[in-house]
Amino acid sequence: MVEYQLSGKSKKFIDDLKLYLFSSGKNEKETKEITEELEVHLYEAEQNGKSINQIVGASPKEYMMSISSEMKTDYRAWAKYVPLIIIGAMSFSILGDLIQGPLSYSLLKIIGTIVNSILFFGGVMIAFRYVARNQVSKIKEFLIFLLPIMISMLFIGALLLVDSIYKTPVIDFGYTGSLLIGFIFLCFIIFFSIWAKTAVLLVTIIALHLPTYILSLTTLNEEAQLISSMLATYLIMGLYLFYVVKKTKNNKEVTE
Repeated sequence: MVEYQLSGKSKKFIDDLKLYLFSSGKNEKETKEITEELEVHLYEAEQNGKSINQIVGASPKEYMMSISSEMKTDYRAWAKYVPLIIIGAMSFSILGDLIQGPLSYSLLKIIGTIVNSILFFGGVMIAFRYVARNQVSKIKEFLIFLLPIMISMLFIGALLLVDSIYKTPVIDFGYTGSLLIGFIFLCFIIFFSIWAKTAVLLVTIIALHLPTYILSLTTLNEEAQLISSMLATYLIMGLYLFYVVKKTKNNKEVTE
């Protein structure tokens, strides 16, 4: 396949279109064919001094929706990505619990985690589609992807509260089993971050759990650990957001 040197705006549109069609459940092969054909048209247009709007129209959002409506939804091929998103949601509670020791879950918590994962999956797909079709900035993109993550965390908090009130049978995974599960989920998070081209999931998990673990090794009292952990979490998230903004600004200066 020939690689065309597109402008930053055209390249972003191609990437956003791929993301939108994927999150809309379209066939991967058909999506590739359409985006490669569009890439040629955009390249030829730019070589002739035309803008991207002369190819996709004044509204990129409507253009994406128009293409999507003409394609059939490939439920069978798309379903293979469902476990990836669901495992991503489960990783929040599992890696956090692993810091406390061997994993041990009640039946209620297992069921609740599965429900939370399904809701998280839906939230991520909605976020993908919104970000892709609305051509949002990196800052807004970060905040949008952060939203389903925070909702997932609130759901987990509510689940823990209910679990402490209503007792159900408990399943103990043991020390070795817990380490194996933790390793699998950690590998998945790294893979997911590379696949989704965003480190928001990895950074959020680190920000939420790493400070808590490090502070638990100190002699600080429980209240001091809680406050310090919260401040460290905000600091890590803030630094990551600053990095995203700085990187976007630098890339924009290079392409202009």
